[in-house]
Parts: sequence; structure tokens; C-alpha cells
Amino acid sequence: MIRPAAPRKATTVLSPLLRALSDDVRDDKPGAEQEFWQYAAAHGTPLVEPDPEGDAAYRLVTFVWRDEPGAPATGVLALLHTVTDKDRHAADLAPHLMERVPGTGVWAKSHRLRADHRASYQFAVGHGTRDELLRTDRAAWRRVLDGALPDPLCRGLPLPAQGARNPASVLELGDAPAQPFAARRADAARGTLRDEVVDGRRVTVHLPHGHRPDGGPYTVAVLLDGEMWGPVLAVGDTLDNLLADGQLPPTVALLVDTMGRRMEDLSCNGAFVDWLADTLLPWAAREFGTAAHPARTVIAGQSAGGLTAAFAAFHRPDRFGRVLSQSGSFWWPDDEAGFGAGSEWLTRQFAITERRPVRFRIEVGLQEWMLLPQNRHLRNVLEARGYEVSYEEFNGGHDYACWRGGLATGLSELLS
Repeated sequence: MIRPAAPRKATTVLSPLLRALSDDVRDDKPGAEQEFWQYAAAHGTPLVEPDPEGDAAYRLVTFVWRDEPGAPATGVLALLHTVTDKDRHAADLAPHLMERVPGTGVWAKSHRLRADHRASYQFAVGHGTRDELLRTDRAAWRRVLDGALPDPLCRGLPLPAQGARNPASVLELGDAPAQPFAARRADAARGTLRDEVVDGRRVTVHLPHGHRPDGGPYTVAVLLDGEMWGPVLAVGDTLDNLLADGQLPPTVALLVDTMGRRMEDLSCNGAFVDWLADTLLPWAAREFGTAAHPARTVIAGQSAGGLTAAFAAFHRPDRFGRVLSQSGSFWWPDDEAGFGAGSEWLTRQFAITERRPVRFRIEVGLQEWMLLPQNRHLRNVLEARGYEVSYEEFNGGHDYACWRGGLATGLSELLS
């Protein structure tokens, strides 16, 4: 007796590997799903396949999630940093809803991405209604992020998270810029971390291997959002690797904690920058033998920190001669802030004032739809005013997975 084939459910999954799995399951091939998961474990996920349109500059990237046998999901979201955020801002998470391969516990979502894309990602596994999973209000989105899970089969260096949240996995396609300094290496001598309090503010200090207070003057790097770079992201490993490879001179890094005042301090706040210049840097010179010359002092920040790093050089070029701005929020302030002069205040200040003796490294992600035009504008203004500017656009988003590589590149470029 010939058994008629079961009707095949329409699928939007583009991956040839998953289409083959679907065919095998439909044809009752023994062990088809187990064979697929063995392949995924051996090769790592997400699945990366040739572009279906035949463009060598792109790849088909398929994120896969395996159902828990005893608690199958009612829906799963693939959260690709910045790409998903853009749709969430547009109140539509449906494009990121994964599809179950019929007859299996395999959930999948494919994206066509440029071959140099890098992004952190997680999965939000739902057990309620579809509408509940797709809510985009702030409270619902925070719950999604609080419970989001990493990809257990991803082979990339994971991205730790702050607080009780889970780490993220990192997608790194083959043409993405290399990040050779991010992970701890056994061959790199370890520096020393010290937790200090300076004038009531927490500061994590990373001292290079072999540091002596009388061995300076040492170059100095001020890293804003220090509570992320120190306890969470272990930037000391990056600094140790750079020093070991001769990409950075012995450098004292000052990781400045925001202490819950981030929005106040990292918004072109002259008092905060003066504190960095007149309290923190002299303290570091006394304690650790850091250099006082602005050309040997870099200030680095991301997002609002990137804005503040550039402002520090504008406001106090006598202390900050090197700027590393990553994904800087140069839109600040927006028109609703009550300033009356519109947005991009700092860019306009650079345009109308005398050039400072400052060197810039600016980078921004091609996926950062809210920041890309403003960063390009600042670059153009600085170049027109005669500043030395190194500028790069990476194919990623507002993401520490990108910034940790850019931080290493920027520090090496500005201080070596």
C-alpha cells in the first residue's frame, strides 16, 4: 500500500540545510533531526550558507533553537542586536519570530547579511501567546531581555552581561574585522587590577605588567562606563594582549564608574570633565606615575560616552589630546530637550571655534540608523577645521561585541 505524502506546510526558512531536514522528516528518514543537531554541534551555529541571490558579498545566516522536549515553546524570537532593536522601535517584532521546522523541535530564522557583519544575539523563548511574545512596550521588552538566552552551539567569544542577565552569543561572519586582542591569552603577562575610590567615585585601575610608580611617566587611558569595561568585559585582558604584542606602550587605564549618574555626567557636562581633568588625572599621576601631557592621554567612550569623550577634548584640550569615540551620541541634545538651538550642539561648537590640538578616532556602525548621519557630519566638520581624524564605519550596531574590538584598535592607533 502506498501511503500518500502528508501535505507540506509552507515555510519561509531559506536555509538549504533546513529544507533538506524538512524533506527528510517528511519522508520519515530515521534519525533525521538527530543528524541535523550533530551537524550543528560539529560546525557551530548560526548556520552560514552561500547567499541565495548569488552575491559573494552576502551570506545566508540562519539562527536555530532546539526545543526542550519536556517544555516545547509556543514561539521563539531571534534577537539580533540593533537589527531587532530597529524593528522593536517600529513596534513590530514579527520579522524576528522564528519558525518551527514541521515535525521537529527545530526553530529557525534566516537573515541575508553582508559577509562582514558582527553582532551579539540571544533567543527569547515564549510559552504564552504569540501576542504576548511580540509586545514592544518598554516593560515587556525589559522582561524579554531579562530572560533572553545565549546560543549553546555558538563558537564565538561570548559577550558577558551586566547584573543577572545572561551572556549573549556573538555572530562573526568571515569578513568581519578580526578581534585578536579580545580574549585572554596564556602567553600575555597579566597586569594588575585595583579597585579605588577617588573623591567618592569608584574607579577600577588597570596597571600594566611590570608597573612601578617611579617607572613612568606612563601613558594613560580614561575609559568611561568603567563598570562595564572592568567587572563585566574584562578589558584588562585586551590591554595585556596589546602590551604583549607591542601594540600599546605600558598604559595605566582608569575605568570610571558612572555611579548611577550616567545621563547627567555623559551629556557634555563641563563639571564632570573638569573632575576628570583636575582630580582624577592628577591623582593617577601621584599614585601611578602617569604622564600629564595631553598627547599621551586618551579618553574613550561609547554612545553617550563617545559624545563625552569628544566633549572632553573640546572643553579641556589641555588634558585630553586623544579621543576615541565609538558610536557617539552626537545627536545630543534633541529638539525636545529645551535648548532651543536644535540637535548636534557639540558638532556646531567644533565648527565655529578655533581648532584644538587634538587627534580623533571615530567609529560608528552601519546598522546604527539613529547615529550614522550625525557621526558622518562630525567627521566632515572636524576634517574641514583641520583636525587629524581617523574614521571607520563597521558593519554592526550599538554593540559591545563590536566596540571591544574597536577599543583595542583605537587605543593602539592613538597611543602607539
